[in-house]
Amino acid sequence: MKITGDQALVKKINKSLVLDNIRQYAPLSRTQVSQSTGLNKATVSNLVQELIDDQLVIESGQGQSSGGRKPLILLFNKNAGYAAGVEITVNELILILTNLEGEIIANSTSPLASHQVTDVIEQLQTEMTVLLRNLPDSIHGIIGMGVGVPGMVDEQGNVLFAPNLGWEGVALREQLEHLFHIPVIVDNEANAGALGELQFGAGRQAQHLVYVSVGTGIGSGIIIEGELYKGSRGYAGETGHMSVESYGLPCSCGSQGCWELYASELAYDHAVKEPIPGSTTADWVRRAEFDEPEARDLFQKIGEYLGVGITNLVNGFNPELVIIGGHMRQAEPWIDQYLQEVVSRRTLPYHRQKLIIQYSELQDQSTVIGTAYMAVSQFLGRVKVSL
Repeated sequence: MKITGDQALVKKINKSLVLDNIRQYAPLSRTQVSQSTGLNKATVSNLVQELIDDQLVIESGQGQSSGGRKPLILLFNKNAGYAAGVEITVNELILILTNLEGEIIANSTSPLASHQVTDVIEQLQTEMTVLLRNLPDSIHGIIGMGVGVPGMVDEQGNVLFAPNLGWEGVALREQLEHLFHIPVIVDNEANAGALGELQFGAGRQAQHLVYVSVGTGIGSGIIIEGELYKGSRGYAGETGHMSVESYGLPCSCGSQGCWELYASELAYDHAVKEPIPGSTTADWVRRAEFDEPEARDLFQKIGEYLGVGITNLVNGFNPELVIIGGHMRQAEPWIDQYLQEVVSRRTLPYHRQKLIIQYSELQDQSTVIGTAYMAVSQFLGRVKVSL
């Protein structure tokens, strides 16, 4: 089947293909790029020269010759620019700067002073200013910013609804682009976390996975055939609001019995006899480490409810891998047994075959690494083509 489109689109696709090939497999010669991409040598030579002119590819010495002149070796210039990755959680503002390979150059984590949009943006500007002071010089500077938020985001980067932040109808991308004068991508934090784990973490070998972010709420990023699944309007993955109790607790989303009320940090407020205001997963983990019965019982309940929701996701999407991220990852020793038992007992037999459930390899940085990756991908001009 032929790809139809004008010459500019075809060239853009080919240039993206050549750059991605060099980025993944360098050191390479032009001939090797031609062989691996299927593009003719003249096309590869022209595109490589453009990438050298853009300073995204550099020539580095001579390679081995199979006869004749030794070929020049091509490398990806990973330090040609930097991307900002941001995660806005209920309690924290997390910021990293990476090079074009996703390697972290600088980072900061600060308590979120306020949920007011203007205050959050001002805090982000302050943190960015601090990190940029010691950033090494680069050809392209800051090439873009990716931002992950715990809520529904449309294709224009508007935060439609983030109940745990109290946000509704926030034109976040527009405001950040106006402030920083760089391209900005805004997405759900679990989508970004899924991409982070897919590219750099536990999901590197997977094509079908579900990343479940469990913190002050639950969201899921769904990867199907190596691509992020976003649904018809971009809102897929709001799994924290699956109903797991028909007549359950009221939720801030307006529904009741939502999964995140029973299986996230929200459970700390109602699943114990005497709730401790402001308690965190780290607090409860410390209590579990001292073998306090209340902490052990709490994590058993959370583990079982996580298993119920994950069972629904496994039966619905048939992934090969489920990755659990977010703050609840810290409680793995106390939730995993109960979670695995529920999934094993309730998941359909054929869906359960070869299923792996594991915890985030990137720990608390899945989302910020994923958002930085989004910014880099946009800058490098990666093109998705459907045949």
